Amino acid sequence: MSSVRNAIMSTHATLIDELESAVVSREIGHRANMLQRVTELFVTNSGQLSSEQNRLFDDVLARLLKEIDVTARVAFGQHLADIATDLPSVVRELALDDSIEVAGPILARFERIGEETLVESAMTKSQNHLLAISQRRGDLLETVTDVLIERGNQRVAVSTAGNPGAKFSEFGYSKLVVRAENDRDLAACVWRRAEIPREHLLALFATASKAAQQDLQSIDPRRAAEIEGMIGRAREELQTRSREHSLGYRAARLHVESLRDSGRLSEPEVFAFACAGQFDETSVALSLMCDLPIGLVERVMAHEKCDQLLVLAKSIGLSFDTVKAILTIRTGDGSRPGPDLKEAGASFGKLRQETARKAIQYYRLRERTYLN
Repeated sequence: MSSVRNAIMSTHATLIDELESAVVSREIGHRANMLQRVTELFVTNSGQLSSEQNRLFDDVLARLLKEIDVTARVAFGQHLADIATDLPSVVRELALDDSIEVAGPILARFERIGEETLVESAMTKSQNHLLAISQRRGDLLETVTDVLIERGNQRVAVSTAGNPGAKFSEFGYSKLVVRAENDRDLAACVWRRAEIPREHLLALFATASKAAQQDLQSIDPRRAAEIEGMIGRAREELQTRSREHSLGYRAARLHVESLRDSGRLSEPEVFAFACAGQFDETSVALSLMCDLPIGLVERVMAHEKCDQLLVLAKSIGLSFDTVKAILTIRTGDGSRPGPDLKEAGASFGKLRQETARKAIQYYRLRERTYLN
């Protein structure tokens, strides 16, 4: 073994002399040829090198890399990317090259690249560099993915979220959810991650567009149903807290319940509440008359579309005049346009009371599911 090492060291001495000559030389071909010779020697003897010898090769190769053209660096990077070697200076030189043709293979494939080098490249280089990093196999640490999600474009974000070896910090998950709000592809990638904390899944589903929510449901119906239930419970809890702190709501509740208990709660009272713009009284009245949770009724009254309100009204036999009065509560401040009353009236006329009552039964069942 000692004789082999001696031979290697003797060759090193010769190489160092030739290296100095190559660096001084202006001939690019001479430098590239020298790089190839040193690389071949290193690969041939890498299993027999001491730490000191390994550092020598790292220094020699790193110096040569700075003295050759892009074409030669590309070829060298492609060759080195799939070799399990320990050349930190060389790898750093390649990984931080401005040319993606040079840096790409190292960033995407070289196994022993340091975390600090990946972070530096992600923070300072092009989107193509970030994309190459996002495609690495094996663990992609949180310090790296934080930068990829923060700096990366849509393609980088989707690639990172879809990488099974990627690890994410709380910041990373939060940033992914925010970015996925208007990005169906990114939302689907995040949704597929089995390890994502539940609170981020909730936020993802709650903020996703209707089209994105449908995508998520098709990917994993069971998870979607579970998350919908959690969102429903959270929404109900927030509404409950709001009502508990409202003196106006409590007074309205007591008044409407007294009307019901005395047998005086009917359509004329609902119509009067609505005409007076009394949201709390109207919603409590509908809740009691339809036997539905107040939270659901409030959401129906506040919803942009009036379809569910038509169902509620039809199920308890209200007239369309009362429906129109209820609709004025939602649009009376002029902050948003109301529904087309002619179209709403036509839909209300076609809706059968029996159908509406069946729909109400479904609403009751769904709300019980949310609250259990």
